[in-house]
Amino acid sequence: MMHRMGVERDDLAAVIGARIRAGRHALKWTLDEVAAQSGVSRRMIVTVEKGEANPSVATLLLLSDALGIGLPTLVAARDGVPAALTRRGDGAELWSSPSGGSGILLAGTPSPDVLELWQWTLAPGDTHESTPHVAGTREILHVGRGVVNLTAGPDEVNLSPGDTFAFDGDQAHAYANTSNSTAEFTLAVFEPGVGTSSPRPSHQTT
Repeated sequence: MMHRMGVERDDLAAVIGARIRAGRHALKWTLDEVAAQSGVSRRMIVTVEKGEANPSVATLLLLSDALGIGLPTLVAARDGVPAALTRRGDGAELWSSPSGGSGILLAGTPSPDVLELWQWTLAPGDTHESTPHVAGTREILHVGRGVVNLTAGPDEVNLSPGDTFAFDGDQAHAYANTSNSTAEFTLAVFEPGVGTSSPRPSHQTT
Protein backbone atom coordinates (compact mmCIF):
# COMPACT_ATOMS: atom_id res chain seq x y z
CA MET A 1 0.00 0.00 0.00
CA MET A 2 1.46 3.37 -1.02
CA HIS A 3 1.40 6.38 1.27
CA ARG A 4 3.42 9.36 2.40
CA MET A 5 3.84 10.05 6.12
CA GLY A 6 1.09 12.45 7.16
CA VAL A 7 -0.80 11.86 3.90
CA GLU A 8 -3.63 9.36 3.62
CA ARG A 9 -3.34 6.70 0.92
CA ASP A 10 -6.46 8.01 -0.82
CA ASP A 11 -5.02 11.54 -0.88
CA LEU A 12 -1.74 10.38 -2.45
CA ALA A 13 -3.66 8.27 -4.96
CA ALA A 14 -5.73 11.33 -5.92
CA VAL A 15 -2.59 13.46 -6.39
CA ILE A 16 -0.98 10.78 -8.56
CA GLY A 17 -4.17 10.40 -10.59
CA ALA A 18 -4.40 14.14 -11.21
CA ARG A 19 -0.77 14.29 -12.35
CA ILE A 20 -1.19 11.33 -14.70
CA ARG A 21 -4.28 12.94 -16.21
CA ALA A 22 -2.56 16.34 -16.52
CA GLY A 23 0.47 14.72 -18.15
CA ARG A 24 -1.74 12.88 -20.61
CA HIS A 25 -3.67 16.02 -21.51
CA ALA A 26 -0.44 18.00 -21.94
CA LEU A 27 0.62 15.48 -24.58
CA LYS A 28 -2.90 15.37 -26.07
CA TRP A 29 -2.93 11.61 -25.70
CA THR A 30 -5.99 9.42 -25.45
CA LEU A 31 -6.25 6.74 -22.80
CA ASP A 32 -5.59 4.14 -25.49
CA GLU A 33 -2.41 5.94 -26.55
CA VAL A 34 -1.11 6.02 -22.98
CA ALA A 35 -1.87 2.32 -22.72
CA ALA A 36 0.02 1.61 -25.94
CA GLN A 37 3.03 3.70 -24.90
CA SER A 38 3.25 2.46 -21.32
CA GLY A 39 2.10 -1.15 -21.53
CA VAL A 40 -0.42 -0.47 -18.75
CA SER A 41 -4.01 -1.49 -19.46
CA ARG A 42 -6.58 1.19 -20.29
CA ARG A 43 -8.73 0.01 -17.38
CA MET A 44 -5.87 0.45 -14.93
CA ILE A 45 -5.08 3.93 -16.28
CA VAL A 46 -8.71 4.98 -15.82
CA THR A 47 -8.66 3.68 -12.25
CA VAL A 48 -5.36 5.44 -11.49
CA GLU A 49 -6.59 8.75 -12.92
CA LYS A 50 -9.68 8.52 -10.71
CA GLY A 51 -7.48 8.00 -7.65
CA GLU A 52 -9.11 4.65 -6.98
CA ALA A 53 -6.09 2.39 -7.55
CA ASN A 54 -3.19 1.23 -5.41
CA PRO A 55 -0.72 0.77 -8.29
CA SER A 56 2.55 -1.11 -7.97
CA VAL A 57 5.94 0.57 -8.30
CA ALA A 58 6.26 -1.06 -11.72
CA THR A 59 2.96 0.47 -12.89
CA LEU A 60 3.90 3.93 -11.61
CA LEU A 61 7.27 3.71 -13.36
CA LEU A 62 5.70 2.63 -16.65
CA LEU A 63 3.20 5.49 -16.58
CA SER A 64 5.61 8.19 -15.40
CA ASP A 65 8.27 7.14 -17.92
CA ALA A 66 5.80 6.99 -20.80
CA LEU A 67 4.46 10.46 -19.99
CA GLY A 68 7.94 11.88 -19.42
CA ILE A 69 7.08 12.90 -15.86
CA GLY A 70 9.51 10.80 -13.85
CA LEU A 71 8.56 8.91 -10.70
CA PRO A 72 9.85 11.51 -8.17
CA THR A 73 7.72 14.26 -9.73
CA LEU A 74 4.71 11.95 -9.91
CA VAL A 75 4.70 11.27 -6.15
CA ALA A 76 6.18 14.57 -4.91
CA ALA A 77 4.53 16.27 -1.94
CA ARG A 78 4.31 19.57 -3.84
CA ASP A 79 4.39 20.67 -7.47
CA GLY A 80 7.27 22.56 -9.04
CA VAL A 81 9.66 22.65 -6.08
CA PRO A 82 13.29 23.01 -7.31
CA ALA A 83 14.76 22.08 -3.92
CA ALA A 84 12.99 19.86 -1.44
CA LEU A 85 13.73 18.67 2.07
CA THR A 86 12.46 15.25 3.09
CA ARG A 87 12.33 14.91 6.86
CA ARG A 88 12.76 11.56 8.53
CA GLY A 89 9.58 9.56 8.02
CA ASP A 90 8.27 11.82 5.23
CA GLY A 91 9.25 9.73 2.20
CA ALA A 92 6.70 8.15 -0.13
CA GLU A 93 6.21 4.47 0.67
CA LEU A 94 5.48 2.94 -2.72
CA TRP A 95 5.95 -0.73 -1.84
CA SER A 96 5.19 -2.78 1.24
CA SER A 97 5.01 -6.44 2.16
CA PRO A 98 2.69 -8.31 4.54
CA SER A 99 5.76 -9.03 6.68
CA GLY A 100 6.58 -5.37 7.22
CA GLY A 101 8.99 -4.72 4.37
CA SER A 102 8.91 -1.35 2.62
CA GLY A 103 10.30 0.59 -0.32
CA ILE A 104 10.40 4.34 0.37
CA LEU A 105 11.27 6.96 -2.24
CA LEU A 106 13.13 9.60 -0.23
CA ALA A 107 13.97 12.13 -2.92
CA GLY A 108 14.44 12.57 -6.64
CA THR A 109 14.99 14.94 -9.52
CA PRO A 110 12.62 15.88 -12.37
CA SER A 111 12.81 14.45 -15.88
CA PRO A 112 14.38 13.97 -18.33
CA ASP A 113 17.44 12.76 -16.38
CA VAL A 114 15.88 11.30 -13.24
CA LEU A 115 17.85 10.46 -10.11
CA GLU A 116 16.05 8.64 -7.29
CA LEU A 117 17.12 7.85 -3.74
CA TRP A 118 15.33 4.95 -2.01
CA GLN A 119 15.38 3.33 1.42
CA TRP A 120 14.39 -0.34 1.41
CA THR A 121 13.58 -2.72 4.24
CA LEU A 122 13.13 -6.42 3.51
CA ALA A 123 11.67 -8.67 6.17
CA PRO A 124 12.79 -12.31 6.21
CA GLY A 125 11.41 -13.99 3.09
CA ASP A 126 10.63 -10.73 1.26
CA THR A 127 11.39 -10.40 -2.46
CA HIS A 128 10.87 -7.42 -4.74
CA GLU A 129 11.10 -8.08 -8.47
CA SER A 130 11.64 -5.13 -10.80
CA THR A 131 11.02 -4.99 -14.52
CA PRO A 132 13.66 -3.32 -16.73
CA HIS A 133 13.75 0.48 -16.54
CA VAL A 134 14.51 2.83 -19.44
CA ALA A 135 17.63 2.12 -21.50
CA GLY A 136 20.81 3.29 -19.80
CA THR A 137 19.44 3.09 -16.24
CA ARG A 138 22.08 2.46 -13.57
CA GLU A 139 21.50 1.50 -9.95
CA ILE A 140 23.79 1.53 -6.93
CA LEU A 141 22.79 -0.50 -3.87
CA HIS A 142 24.42 -0.13 -0.44
CA VAL A 143 23.55 -2.52 2.38
CA GLY A 144 23.24 -1.08 5.86
CA ARG A 145 21.86 -4.08 7.73
CA GLY A 146 21.38 -7.79 7.14
CA VAL A 147 22.08 -9.70 3.94
CA VAL A 148 20.53 -8.83 0.56
CA ASN A 149 20.44 -11.28 -2.33
CA LEU A 150 20.57 -9.28 -5.57
CA THR A 151 19.84 -10.73 -8.99
CA ALA A 152 20.51 -8.49 -12.00
CA GLY A 153 20.28 -10.23 -15.34
CA PRO A 154 22.81 -13.09 -15.26
CA ASP A 155 24.45 -11.84 -12.06
CA GLU A 156 23.51 -12.98 -8.56
CA VAL A 157 25.33 -11.82 -5.46
CA ASN A 158 24.82 -11.84 -1.69
CA LEU A 159 25.59 -8.47 -0.13
CA SER A 160 26.46 -7.95 3.54
CA PRO A 161 26.45 -4.75 5.65
CA GLY A 162 28.84 -2.22 4.12
CA ASP A 163 28.81 -3.86 0.68
CA THR A 164 27.96 -1.78 -2.40
CA PHE A 165 27.00 -3.06 -5.84
CA ALA A 166 26.48 -1.08 -9.07
CA PHE A 167 24.54 -2.61 -11.95
CA ASP A 168 22.45 -1.93 -15.04
CA GLY A 169 18.81 -1.29 -14.17
CA ASP A 170 17.56 -1.69 -17.74
CA GLN A 171 17.35 -5.44 -17.23
CA ALA A 172 15.12 -7.55 -15.00
CA HIS A 173 16.41 -7.48 -11.43
CA ALA A 174 15.28 -8.47 -7.95
CA TYR A 175 16.14 -7.89 -4.31
CA ALA A 176 15.52 -10.66 -1.78
CA ASN A 177 16.07 -11.44 1.87
CA THR A 178 16.54 -15.17 2.32
CA SER A 179 17.88 -14.87 5.87
CA ASN A 180 16.10 -14.91 9.22
CA SER A 181 16.89 -11.26 10.00
CA THR A 182 15.63 -7.96 8.60
CA ALA A 183 17.72 -6.41 5.83
CA GLU A 184 18.00 -2.71 5.00
CA PHE A 185 19.62 -1.01 2.03
CA THR A 186 19.85 2.35 0.30
CA LEU A 187 19.34 2.45 -3.45
CA ALA A 188 20.25 5.17 -5.95
CA VAL A 189 18.65 4.92 -9.39
CA PHE A 190 19.62 7.02 -12.43
CA GLU A 191 17.21 6.95 -15.39
CA PRO A 192 18.45 9.05 -18.33
CA GLY A 193 16.23 10.61 -20.96
CA VAL A 194 12.88 9.75 -19.41
CA GLY A 195 10.13 10.56 -21.90
CA THR A 196 12.50 11.51 -24.72
CA SER A 197 12.61 8.27 -26.68
CA SER A 198 8.91 7.39 -27.02
CA PRO A 199 7.04 8.41 -30.18
CA ARG A 200 4.48 11.12 -29.53
CA PRO A 201 0.97 10.56 -30.93
CA SER A 202 -0.84 13.75 -31.89
CA HIS A 203 -4.53 13.09 -31.31
CA GLN A 204 -7.15 14.67 -29.11
CA THR A 205 -7.57 13.45 -25.54
CA THR A 206 -10.57 11.53 -24.27
